[in-house]
Amino acid sequence: MPPPRAGTKRPREAVDLPGPDATQSTRPAKSPRYPPPSSSNSQPSVSGPSQLSSIAYSHVPSSSASAPLSYDARELLSWQNPANDDIEPSTQELTQRDDGPQLELYGSFDGKVVGVRYYNGMATAGEVVVCRREPSNPYDSNAIRVDNVLGHQIGHIPRTIAAKLAPYMDRDEIAIEAVLTGEKGFYECPIRLSIFGTGNPLGRADLEERLKKDKLVKATQLKQTRKENEQVRKNMGFKGGRGTAGFPADEKEEVSLEQLAQTSQAVNFRAGTDIVQTLAMDEDQLSKMPEAQQPDSVRATLLPYQLQGLAWLMAKESPVFPEPGFSESVQLWKRDAKGRYANIATNFTVASPPGLLSGGILADDMGLGKTLQIISLVMTGGAGSTLIVAPVGVMSNWEQQIKRHVFEEHMPGVLIYHGAARQTAAKSLKDFGVVITSYGTLSSEAATGGPLCNVDWRRVVLDEGHTIRNAKTKAAEAACKLKAQSRWVLTGTPIVNNIKDLHSLLKFLHITGGIEQADVFNTVLARPLAFGDARAEALLQSLMSDLCLRRRKDMKFVDLKLPPKTEYIHRITFWEDEKRKYEALLSEAQGALQEYQRRSKLGQMGRFQGVLERLLRLRQTCNHWTLCKERITDLLKLLEEQDVVLLNTENRALLQKALQLVIESQEECPVCMDPLTDPVITHCKHFFCRACISKVIDIQHKCPMCRAELSEDKLVEPAPEHSAKEEEEGLDRETKSSKTEALLKILQATLKNEGSKVIIFSQWTSFLTVIQRQLDEAQYGYTRIDGSMNTAQRDAAIRLLDHDPATRIMLASLSVCSVGLNLVSADTVILADSWWAPAIEDQAVDRVHRLGQTRPTTVWRLVMEGTVEERVLDIQAEKRELVKKAFQEKQKTQKKTKETRMADILKLLA
Repeated sequence: MPPPRAGTKRPREAVDLPGPDATQSTRPAKSPRYPPPSSSNSQPSVSGPSQLSSIAYSHVPSSSASAPLSYDARELLSWQNPANDDIEPSTQELTQRDDGPQLELYGSFDGKVVGVRYYNGMATAGEVVVCRREPSNPYDSNAIRVDNVLGHQIGHIPRTIAAKLAPYMDRDEIAIEAVLTGEKGFYECPIRLSIFGTGNPLGRADLEERLKKDKLVKATQLKQTRKENEQVRKNMGFKGGRGTAGFPADEKEEVSLEQLAQTSQAVNFRAGTDIVQTLAMDEDQLSKMPEAQQPDSVRATLLPYQLQGLAWLMAKESPVFPEPGFSESVQLWKRDAKGRYANIATNFTVASPPGLLSGGILADDMGLGKTLQIISLVMTGGAGSTLIVAPVGVMSNWEQQIKRHVFEEHMPGVLIYHGAARQTAAKSLKDFGVVITSYGTLSSEAATGGPLCNVDWRRVVLDEGHTIRNAKTKAAEAACKLKAQSRWVLTGTPIVNNIKDLHSLLKFLHITGGIEQADVFNTVLARPLAFGDARAEALLQSLMSDLCLRRRKDMKFVDLKLPPKTEYIHRITFWEDEKRKYEALLSEAQGALQEYQRRSKLGQMGRFQGVLERLLRLRQTCNHWTLCKERITDLLKLLEEQDVVLLNTENRALLQKALQLVIESQEECPVCMDPLTDPVITHCKHFFCRACISKVIDIQHKCPMCRAELSEDKLVEPAPEHSAKEEEEGLDRETKSSKTEALLKILQATLKNEGSKVIIFSQWTSFLTVIQRQLDEAQYGYTRIDGSMNTAQRDAAIRLLDHDPATRIMLASLSVCSVGLNLVSADTVILADSWWAPAIEDQAVDRVHRLGQTRPTTVWRLVMEGTVEERVLDIQAEKRELVKKAFQEKQKTQKKTKETRMADILKLLA
C-alpha cells in the first residue's frame, strides 16, 4: 500500500508479546484470506544523557563566597514496537504530562470474529480482547485483527465491517474496545464492539453524523451516550476563585510571625481522602500486620511498623496462588473449582499457572524509612546483587545509608555505577551486593545493550519510582527490560496525575493477565474508572491492596511523634507599577487566547504557543518583572528574515534562548503531540523531541514542518542550566519586587527564632538568583542547590545547611529538591511559586517535615492577590480531587491535549 502523507498519523503503541509461547501459529497450506503475520523487532536508537556544567558555592556574610519522520515511519505494522527514544531527566518534572481529555462512548454493536480456525489464540466468553489495525495485510488493507490479552491472534473483524471502521481508526477519530460475548466456535466467535470518540461537542456532532451514515451506531444509542457523557462533564465542573488582602505595599517596619500568620490563610492542602490509602489496606488492617524479626546484620533498630513492612516485602517476593475456589484473588488471578486460573480483570482463563510478579510498590509517606526497609530486605532476602536506580542527587544517600545502618562485618560491596566509574566496574557488577545507578545511565545503557542490561539481578529497586510514570520514556522502557527475580517501586506518590501513572509501574513490575498492555488497562480500568464504574473500582482496590503498602505519618500505630506542621497561603498585593505591567500582560494574553479561539472556530491554525508563552510571562511577572524581559517572538524576530539560520555562535545562542522559553511554556512536539522531551530546535526554527526528529531525519532528511533539508548537525540543544553567577549578568540587581519584599519579611521574622533555618523553593533558578541578591544585601548566610550542580556540590550544600550555624537559608530549585533529599535541619519552607502538579510541592515539603524533624514546621505559599497564582491554587485543588477520585483517563492527540489545557487556561485568564 502507498505510504501515508507526512503528518497524517500518529504511531500506535504495539504490545510486547510475553514469554516464549507468544509465537503465532502457522496456517494450513491452502491460501486463506488473512495470513498470519511474521513479527519483526524495532531497533532502539542510541543516545545518552546530556551532561550539565557545574558551579557550586555557598554564601555567608562577611566572608568570601566559596566557588567551587516522512511519516511513513508512523505507519508501523500492528505487531511492531515503535522505538521510544525519550531520555528521562535526572530531575523531577514540575508540570504534569497532560494527556488530553478522555474519549467518550458513542455506542456498541454485536458482531463476530471470523477466520478463527486459522489461529490458536485462546478465547473465553466475557474475555476482553484487543482490536488492532493491520494496514499491511496483503489480502485486505482495511484488515482489523483481534488478539487475546497475551497478544495471540484469535481472528479478524469481517471485511465489510472493517472497511467502515478502518478509515476512522487510521485518522485516530475513534478507538475500539471489544469483549467476546460467547464461546469460540470452529469458524467464528461472537464479539461486542464499543466505539469511543472525541468529547468535543462540535467534533462529536460531526463524527456522529458520519457514524450514523455508515450504519455503525444507531441514533438512539448516540442520544443516550451523549446525555450520559454530558452528565459526567457537568460533575467535573471548575470551582470559583477567591482572594483576600495581604500586607499594604508600603509597609516597611518589621513584623512578627504572629502578625504574618494573622494576615495569611491557614490551610491544610492534603486534607481529605488519600486515594492510594483508600485503595490499599486500611489503618486497622495495617496495624495488625505481622512483624519480621530484627535483622542481625542491621545496626539500626527498626520501628514496629518498619518490621511489619519488612515482613510484607519478604512475603511479596514469594507470592503464591490461591487455593481452588478461594474467594480472594492474587494479582487479579483466581482459581475456579476445577483449578483453572482466571484473571478477574480481563476474564482470560488458562489451565496452567501463569507467572506471578515478585515485588510490589512500597508507597509509605515521605520520611517513614522506605530506604531502611529496603536495606533490611537486601540484608535478609538471600544471595544475589541488588540494583538500585535513583535520581542522580539521591545516589550518594543510598551509599551513606547502607554504611550507616549495616554492621561492618556484614557490609555488602556497594558500587555507584555512574560517570567515570562505569568504565572500570562494568565487568565486575556481579561482585557487588548493591549497585546504585541513575535513570539517565540506565536509559543510556539500555540503548546500547550495556552491562546493566546483561546481569540477572536478584532484585531491582526504583527509588522515586514515579519517575517512570510515563511508560513511553526511555527510562521506563529501560527499567522494564532489566532482568530481575524481584522488582520494587519506592514512591510516596504512585499516582501523580491520573491512573495511567499506575499502569507504567505495573508494566515495570511484570504483572500478567493483560493489564500490562496499555490498551487493555485502558479498557478494563482507566476508562470505566472515569465514569465511576463500581467493578473497575473493585478491581483497582483488589490490585492495590495486594501490591501496594501505604502508611501515613498521621496513622496512630505509626506513632512517629512528628512535631506539627502549619501551612499558610500568604497573599501579597502588587505595587502599582507591577500591577500595570501585569495587567498589560494579562490583556495581551487574553487577546492572544481570543484570537486563538476565533481562528480555531474558523478551522484555521491558531498559535497556541503564543498563549502558553504569555501565560508563562504572567506567572514570572508575579515573582519579578525582570524574569520576563525576553520573549520567544522577540527573539525569533531577529531571525525572521532567514528561513534557515546559519548556526554560528550568536545565532545558536538566540535559538537556545527561544528553545528554553518553549520548554518553560510546556509546548508540545508536533510529531508525537506530547510535551517536549529531550527537546531540540532546528536551524529552520522548529521545536521537536530529539527522538522524534531523529527518526524523521533517518527517513527523509527534511523538516516535517517546512520541508527544509535537515541533518543531525542542524539541531540545537538547550543550553545547560545556568549557575547564579551566569544569571546575575542579565538581571536587575537593585530592584526588589513586592514578592521578594514579602519573602524578606518572613525570613526576618523566622530567623529571630534561634536555630530556625529556611528552605526557599522556586521553579526558576533565575528567581533564586534575584532572591540571592536580596539576601546578600540583607547579609544573610545561605547556600544554594540547583540543576547546574553535580552530586558532590549538592552534598556540600546540604552539609553546610546541616552543620554550619551561620548558614540558615537554602535556595532550592524545586526540580532538584522534590526528590530524595533529607532537609530536616530546616523547619520553615517558603514556596515562592506554584504550578499544576501539587504532588511535586508536597514531596518538597516532606523533605523537611519527615522522620528526624524535631521542630514544628511552617510552610508559606506566596501568592500574588488577584492573579493567575490564586487560580492555580484552585486548579491544584481540582488535580488533588481527580487523583483522589475518578482517575481521569485521557487520550493523546494534539487537539485533545489542547482541549484539556484550554479549560485550565480559560480559568487562569478569566
